[in-house]
Amino acid sequence: MYSYTPAEKRQRNKLFRKVFRQALADCVDPVLGRQIERIDQSAAERGQRELNALHTVRETDRQAVANAKAAMRIASRQDRAAARQKVRDAEQQLRRSERAVNRAENS
Repeated sequence: MYSYTPAEKRQRNKLFRKVFRQALADCVDPVLGRQIERIDQSAAERGQRELNALHTVRETDRQAVANAKAAMRIASRQDRAAARQKVRDAEQQLRRSERAVNRAENS
C-alpha cells in the first residue's frame, strides 16, 4: 500500500513527466528515476504504517464485539436490550474497520 502526501504526488508526477519526455528523446537521466524511487519508498513505508494501524484498530474492534457479547450473555433481563444494542453498535464499528482494512489492502 502506498500513501502519498499531496506534495509527493505533485513532485512524482512532475518527475514522471520529465522522465517520459526524456524517454521519447532517448536520453533518460538516472537521477530522476532514483528520485521517483525514493518518493515511492517513503510512500510505501507510510502506507505500511497506516495499514498496521488499521489492523490494530480492527483487532481492538473484534475484542470490543467479544466483550459486548459476553456482557449481553451475563446481563439481567432488564439490561438485556441495552446490552444487545451495544453488541449491534460494536459489530457495526467492526464492519467499518474491516471495510477500511480491505480497501487499504486492495488499493
